[in-house]
Amino acid sequence: MAEVEVKDNDGKKKKGAQKKMKIHVDFTPMVDMNMLLITFFMLCTTMTESRTMDLVMPSKDAVTEEEQSKLKASEAITILLGDNDEVFYYLGEPNYKDYTSLTQSSLDPADPNGIRALLLERNEEVIGLVDEANKDFEAAQSEVKARKLSKSQTEEEINALMETRDEAVREAKKLKGAPMVVIKAKTSTTDNEYINGPGATYESLVDVLDEMIVCSVGKYAVVDMTDGDLFLMGNFKTKGELAASSDFGAK
Repeated sequence: MAEVEVKDNDGKKKKGAQKKMKIHVDFTPMVDMNMLLITFFMLCTTMTESRTMDLVMPSKDAVTEEEQSKLKASEAITILLGDNDEVFYYLGEPNYKDYTSLTQSSLDPADPNGIRALLLERNEEVIGLVDEANKDFEAAQSEVKARKLSKSQTEEEINALMETRDEAVREAKKLKGAPMVVIKAKTSTTDNEYINGPGATYESLVDVLDEMIVCSVGKYAVVDMTDGDLFLMGNFKTKGELAASSDFGAK
């Protein structure tokens, strides 16, 4: 509690002098009240479970260049993660003689020529089906909540709806003609005849895997980069000079 003490100056008073007051505020009751409030909120607050994104890692089975080339040219997209944060891609089978067949891109979601824009365009039909499944789920979920069922019944019905939605999404990603994305990350090279550098960053690999989720890509794999991929990037950076002085990829 607050107390006001008036100092009497040993009983002596000067004419016209103001009284000097010493103010003391006791914060003990406020501390007690804060502790009670903290305890109250700790006991009444519902702790939410942390939500994490499921990361589906690719199979460890080796995928050879010959197997990769069997993919339909209309479906295959190969993304090359170069030194630092460089990103390139090509469609279908690689053309080692034409450096313009490789396109430099970025992982910036706002870039109209970035990887996200490419995947959204190539995977438009699947994305439409996924969006439709999500909208159906949200509408059905609202109907369940409007029925004022018990908490356990509501959770049970919503979980069933989620399973139905997830199954619809899985089927949508299997759609014939949906793109197959092959992701290749460059490792550090110091004595390669085509291109040298520190290699791709871990952040770039994580970002491109995020794009697979955002763009509802159902078929993708992370594989090792080959000499052919290094040649493509080196040829791009030299604007075709590497292909002119090499017989790499000649049939």
